[in-house]
Amino acid sequence: MSDYATPGALVSADWAKEHLDDPNVRFVEVDVDTSAYEQSHIPGAVAWDWTSQLSDGVRRDIVSRGDLEALLSRSGIGPDTHIVLYGDNNNWFAAWAYWQLKLFGWARVSILNGGRKYWVDNGLPVTVDVTDHAPTQVGLPEVDRSLRAFRDDILSHLGAVGTTLALVDVRSPAEFNGEVIAPPGMSETAQRAGRIPGATSAPWAQTVNEDGTFKDADTLRAHYGGKGVTPDKDVIAYCRIGERSSHSWFVLHELLGYPNVRNYDGSWTEYGSLIDVPIEKGVPA
Repeated sequence: MSDYATPGALVSADWAKEHLDDPNVRFVEVDVDTSAYEQSHIPGAVAWDWTSQLSDGVRRDIVSRGDLEALLSRSGIGPDTHIVLYGDNNNWFAAWAYWQLKLFGWARVSILNGGRKYWVDNGLPVTVDVTDHAPTQVGLPEVDRSLRAFRDDILSHLGAVGTTLALVDVRSPAEFNGEVIAPPGMSETAQRAGRIPGATSAPWAQTVNEDGTFKDADTLRAHYGGKGVTPDKDVIAYCRIGERSSHSWFVLHELLGYPNVRNYDGSWTEYGSLIDVPIEKGVPA
């Protein structure tokens, strides 16, 4: 993992296997399919439910500081615990959890390269047993807003898109072109199909290999650089509800070391339902 910009942001399956019994490491599974953990999981891992534990359903917002502190405590995670996140769909919601932990200043956190897919496909240890962990006392600082973009950040800078601002749409080409609003089976939708004007299409799936692991740094750098998404720009990533753009934020900010990257977690579900804002459709010229 030495070719990536942030040491420790990723850990390998080999590293994880060696640390299964390490009391200072807590594996946390965060899946799109919230029943996957019950079918099998890494021994000693806990499960976080993205629909209820990593979001505030009343305010449609990220988890609150108090609720995250309580979740960490129930998971047996203390101030010095190294959290290793993994999940299905090539770590979609593992990246979502990672981004939120970084918003609240958690330093010792990594993503398991390859996620659940790589671990299971390679026959690595799994169990159906649930481990109880003693609760801890955890205090978190106030949220760091510098890693998060909001709708007003988008609307007030539309004229800068493509020059000083790179707006990265990480959804599928069909979503980007306005052919569909959401992928099949996904319930959260917007009122309109399309994209934010000036956005660059850089689908999240192009950053991972067939086995679920991330592509190497040189390949990733060429992927974004060829689309004009360069380190000298302010970069904002978005998708539909913020989980895929968290994945791309992780690649850009943590793996490539871009200095100014934010995740717009309101994403198309919010922007595509706003009144009197511009959108684009179709294949760009």
